[in-house]
Amino acid sequence: MHINSVIAKTYIFSNKKLTAVAVLGVVLGMSIYIFMNSLLAGFDRSSSAAIFKSMAHIRVYKDDEISQPLIKSNLSVPVIVNPKIVPVNNTIINPNQVMASIRSIPEVKVVTPQVSSSVFYNNGKSQISGLSVGIKPEQAQQMFDIKSFMVEGQYDQLQSNPNGIVIGSGIAEKMSLTVNDNLNLTSSRGVNKTFKIVGIFKTNNSNTDKSKSYININSAQQLLQEGTSYITDINVNIQDPEKAEQIAQKIQRLTQYKAEGWKQSNATFMAANKMRKIIITFVSLTILIVAGFGIYNILNMTVSQKINDIAILKAMGFKGKDVISIFVTQAVSIGVMGVIGGVLLAIVLVTILKRVYVGGDIGYFPIDYEPIKFIQGVMIGLIITFFAGYIPAKKAADVDPVEIFRK
Repeated sequence: MHINSVIAKTYIFSNKKLTAVAVLGVVLGMSIYIFMNSLLAGFDRSSSAAIFKSMAHIRVYKDDEISQPLIKSNLSVPVIVNPKIVPVNNTIINPNQVMASIRSIPEVKVVTPQVSSSVFYNNGKSQISGLSVGIKPEQAQQMFDIKSFMVEGQYDQLQSNPNGIVIGSGIAEKMSLTVNDNLNLTSSRGVNKTFKIVGIFKTNNSNTDKSKSYININSAQQLLQEGTSYITDINVNIQDPEKAEQIAQKIQRLTQYKAEGWKQSNATFMAANKMRKIIITFVSLTILIVAGFGIYNILNMTVSQKINDIAILKAMGFKGKDVISIFVTQAVSIGVMGVIGGVLLAIVLVTILKRVYVGGDIGYFPIDYEPIKFIQGVMIGLIITFFAGYIPAKKAADVDPVEIFRK
């Protein structure tokens, strides 16, 4: 073993209490950093999964048009205009061609049409308002994985039964409905149609479960007294949801229809998510930095206590870089012990918390082992402890042994 390492080891074990305090500081800082960032990743994944149960990565639709001035004047006199939304049909023209164009984009995975209709659900004297979504069952399953949140009935029966309907658990509870019951729908066009309930789903989003239903796309077109080419939306799923905004712009240029990414549709959620990320990252990094200051203070104190030893070492021929090596080795050794302890404690915390059932929209606590967060924590922890040791080590390296001996 190199003499510098032997001296560093001696300093580490000569004052076990200070070393233990420094290691404990790194353990706590490291474990909290990994734990909080794993929790953040879990929340992001859980929130995205909840959103994608009822929303595609990209929605393509015909946007409302604002009326333009009838008089175009080059004069300096202002022309008073009252802009209004132009009343036009919101259907997508030639949807099959539009969908074929979208499928030509390499990043696109699934493309499916949709017809959304505001409806009243009627059962005897009970009536509630909601949204009925006309879908192609097989394609919608590929996109939303509706089977994964079915609680009663068979989703596959929706494809074999043209008058079948799958309703949210909130609708079923409010109207005392179950599988195989009949449910009457009244559309915004005043059309009444009776459907047979083939399934009930539960997304754990109360607003969705209390208002939404799925029917065959042909039935939705009939409710709105429209033909088979009537499509209100085209839903698109892509390989990487994080690239939804860029692909949406590409689709908009290609089809000339409005294309909106899921982040744009959930601007408030994304703002809250960004704020949460900033707070958690700031708090966890602050804790790690505080642990680094603990190591710095302890090594600074060691330098002050061992100033005579350092002077003797330098008088014996040790160079400044040898002194730096001794104290940096001490700091990194403390850091390594702290990092190992921090990783183990973080694993214990994550293991305990992931088994906690919180219920509601979340279910079990949305946390899991995140290898990337563990690696990030280890790297940041070692970097902070290195610099926490290097600063007092540099001070020790600059000691003039003659001045010390004079004192």
